[in-house]
Amino acid sequence: MKLSIAVAALCLVAPATTGFSTQSILARKSTSLFVASTPTSSTTTSSDSADWSPSSWNNKVVSQPPNYEDADELNEAIKKLGKCSPLVFAGEVRTLHEQLARACSGQGFVLMGGDCAEAFNEFNVDHVRDTFRIILQMALVLTFGSAMPVIKIGRMAGQFAKPRSEPDEVRDGVKLPSYRGDIINTEEFTPEARRHNPWNMLDAYHQSAQTLNILRAFSTGGYADISRLHAWNLDFVEQTEEGSRYRKFATKVDESLRFMKAIGVDTSSPAFTKTDFYTAHECLLLPYEQALTRMDSTTGRWYDCSAHMLWVGERTRQLDGAHLEFTRGIGNPLAVKVSDKCTPEELIQIIETMNPQNIPG
Repeated sequence: MKLSIAVAALCLVAPATTGFSTQSILARKSTSLFVASTPTSSTTTSSDSADWSPSSWNNKVVSQPPNYEDADELNEAIKKLGKCSPLVFAGEVRTLHEQLARACSGQGFVLMGGDCAEAFNEFNVDHVRDTFRIILQMALVLTFGSAMPVIKIGRMAGQFAKPRSEPDEVRDGVKLPSYRGDIINTEEFTPEARRHNPWNMLDAYHQSAQTLNILRAFSTGGYADISRLHAWNLDFVEQTEEGSRYRKFATKVDESLRFMKAIGVDTSSPAFTKTDFYTAHECLLLPYEQALTRMDSTTGRWYDCSAHMLWVGERTRQLDGAHLEFTRGIGNPLAVKVSDKCTPEELIQIIETMNPQNIPG
């Protein structure tokens, strides 16, 4: 298990005078803040395009594809997954989109954390709770220090797939498919475990549903109450210097809460006792994402209801590839992971593909 945390202030950055194509920059549309309204002619997204559907990615080249041996078995698993309830809902996604739009204008920070990859055998309530409260602690420190809201996003409830540089792994002369994350195969080095099993998608869905149920209970059921910030400290840092610094910080917050109560502020209101918490994962296994993509009845837009936010990875961000084709049509907040291999011109093309209307968030 590896916990990774990322903190970012989202903003619209003016490009430097070198390295970027002036023509492509000037061609970008002006920023629109209509992220949650019913689509109109001025706010039409690429999902309204007649050439896009949740399955149109099948017409493109798929990077990092699984190798399912039985097409009938795959279709049956996808059919069952398609009948499952959405894991998240369009209204929640639009709320996150609006918060990210405000962060883009410098009115907040984004905090994302979670495991490099989730595993079936590591799932338990305590692990979900500990990840949640670490993010709560960090968000509170950031909010206190910056005097800005912090958008909390968990890299969880769906982060099961892993891209690989090589399709196969060799041990002692035995060659088997590489471990691609529990949603595709399992880590044991046996032919049965390493077989790409489409039914793992159903197991991933059910674990994600449990994780989201726990997160919703913690975020709205009293655990996130700011008056409990002393209880958020983890046992393994209790006696450390960091733990001591956190206790001093918590005391300052307690003093602020007592002052607010004294002047009549209701610290039992939802603003103090509940918090918004969102989930995100890499959009890697497209059959899974397609099966959980639904049209919102209130706006007519398509949303990938497997997570509030998705990102396309470094290995799957090809401009003519299936992953950009899929993400360009959904209404979720999107991201792309890039390295120094990506040129400025290529990055602009990716952004124009994923977000042609230049909508913040």
